[in-house]
Amino acid sequence: MEILDGLWHYAVPFIVVLTVLVFVHELGHYWVARRCGVRVEVFSFGMGPELLGRTDRHGTRWRLSLLPLGGYVKFFGDAGAASTPRDDLPEMTPEERAVSFHHKPLAQRAAIVFAGPAANFLFAIIVLAILFATYGQPFTPADVGTVQAGSAAESAGFQPGDLIVDIDGRTIERFEDVRSIVSMEPDQRLAITVMRAGQRLTLQAVPKSSTVTDRFGNSYQVGLLGIARSGLDYRRYDPLTATWRAVRETIDLSAATLNGVGQMIRGVRGTEDLGGPLRIAQMSGQVAQSGLASLIWFLALLSINLGLINLFPVPLLDGGHLLFYGIEAVRGRPLGERAQEYGFRIGLALVLTLMVFATWNDLVHLRVIEFLRGLIS
Repeated sequence: MEILDGLWHYAVPFIVVLTVLVFVHELGHYWVARRCGVRVEVFSFGMGPELLGRTDRHGTRWRLSLLPLGGYVKFFGDAGAASTPRDDLPEMTPEERAVSFHHKPLAQRAAIVFAGPAANFLFAIIVLAILFATYGQPFTPADVGTVQAGSAAESAGFQPGDLIVDIDGRTIERFEDVRSIVSMEPDQRLAITVMRAGQRLTLQAVPKSSTVTDRFGNSYQVGLLGIARSGLDYRRYDPLTATWRAVRETIDLSAATLNGVGQMIRGVRGTEDLGGPLRIAQMSGQVAQSGLASLIWFLALLSINLGLINLFPVPLLDGGHLLFYGIEAVRGRPLGERAQEYGFRIGLALVLTLMVFATWNDLVHLRVIEFLRGLIS
């Protein structure tokens, strides 16, 4: 069975990638919490029983847990990893309240929670900046080389030599920008501005929906315009420019991810592209074999996605905590314990449902279901 062949090629890169991303995320929570005077009781790599650990001079237990999936920080005053408050908060002494997360001002609690996703975005910017300053950023001028016969571009009136400068109000600098936007908009009308013989023209195009398979064997539904340009260039930048480019790339990747999620919610895009831990493990191994630059890019992309997902307003995630804090700011007092408990239960159900659905997609994508059916039939 293919999924079992060379398992170590996938498991090791996956654990490394996941450990790095979880460490960055939780370090954001930890660093801001310490600056706000909160005592951090546990910093855990992984979930489940502790395999090994040590306690530092600040009283934080740094632990490696059995299951290398995720991680968490536990603050003083938390009942568990989900940061639900302990029952004895009202009975705490003044000294205990001074270091308790749940007794900190609202602004500090919100800053501590937001610091996790923020650390993921900052990490992505740093690694992309290093990549653009050393290896370079893909940069191909956005001019049209060829127009495919019968394509959406031909129907819209594109001609070889057209320079694409704008798509639906989004400025285009590189051919890679065109590909990124068009691929996320199958069967959607786009207003594309081009420069032709010194004149600006706006063409209306509807990218055709098509199933493509990448070099890793993963199939996706994307939009195709039907234009091409030969050659691929890489541009290296000075550290300041590379950082600015990394910020823009992080914003663009975040917008593309949110756009894809919005399309799934609206029913425009299928949910078969939604992957879980198995597909991430598969891609981690494949990308790692493609070279260090590819692995760094993949790491930055996953870090951005982790930051975005955690900001979704779902109880149990960081965004759910921020939602509760927003309600607390408006009401002048926090939600009741029962309302928060129901919220966390709903959030847990949503997260578990999403995980099961994504894992099912992984099993179908990796043909595990097909393999099992073959054993039964």
